[in-house]
Amino acid sequence: KSGDEVIVPALSFVAVANAVSYTGAKPVFVDVDEKNWNIDPAKIKEKINSKTKAIIVVHLYGHPADMDVILKIAKKHNLLIIEDAAEAHGAEYKNKRVGGFGDISCFSFYGNKIITTGEGGMVLTDNKKWHKKGQMLRDHGMSPNKKYWHPVIGYNYRMTNIQAAIGVAQLQKIDKTIKSKRKIANYYKSLLKDITGIKLAPDETWARSVYWMYSILIEKRYGLTRDRLMERLRKKNIETRPFFYPLHLLPSYKTGKRLKIAESLSKKGINLPSGMRLKREDIKYIADKIKKAAKN
Repeated sequence: KSGDEVIVPALSFVAVANAVSYTGAKPVFVDVDEKNWNIDPAKIKEKINSKTKAIIVVHLYGHPADMDVILKIAKKHNLLIIEDAAEAHGAEYKNKRVGGFGDISCFSFYGNKIITTGEGGMVLTDNKKWHKKGQMLRDHGMSPNKKYWHPVIGYNYRMTNIQAAIGVAQLQKIDKTIKSKRKIANYYKSLLKDITGIKLAPDETWARSVYWMYSILIEKRYGLTRDRLMERLRKKNIETRPFFYPLHLLPSYKTGKRLKIAESLSKKGINLPSGMRLKREDIKYIADKIKKAAKN
């Protein structure tokens, strides 16, 4: 509520900060880890005070955050963990699937996600009280025991039966889908690993990423900026996307403070085509154009 603070990673989609702001609370931005691009546990401690109520952890682009350290910090300071696995369906941290670590976790089923229902998402919790509250809030705050009685202000967050059916069908083939995403990522790795100035997507030993997007960094040694490379690829009919803007630089959340790693990653990061219909020849074509662009 108003007066509360929630710690969030500086590099993520804006929905993370907005979810906090909707409640009247304040999102407090923390820089990310250069190795895995997720919230830096060492920097969380600096932002904790008497107003802090929770930490939102985002598994960015399908790579898990370092949960053990974050969970210890949360336990020590009596903070809730909200786990954002919107981009990480099926990703694993130390052999356990993400979405199972937080007090509450959420997944997105938007059209470009690993599992999709077209739009919408899913909230998970082991807390029965929160589960019942969530069911009420999604249905206009209607009492489960008294039809058309609304003891709280709710929302229309109900998923349609058609969307749910699509989601169930998607879930039945999730292992095959994740296998395809990892196969695409491994082929990209093999083709891009020797190009000077390109830093590949994170691959920590304790994690199994699902590579929602196959993402790379364009360093100075490459010879072109990230934006110039994107433009050259566009001319070859290759669509790419930049990384998210750091949240603390957006007009609604501008703090005037520098979070150098998030800002650096945002400027250098590029998301390559990652759809499951990509063929080996498509990936090779993309990699060849990236390699050729560095020489011109």
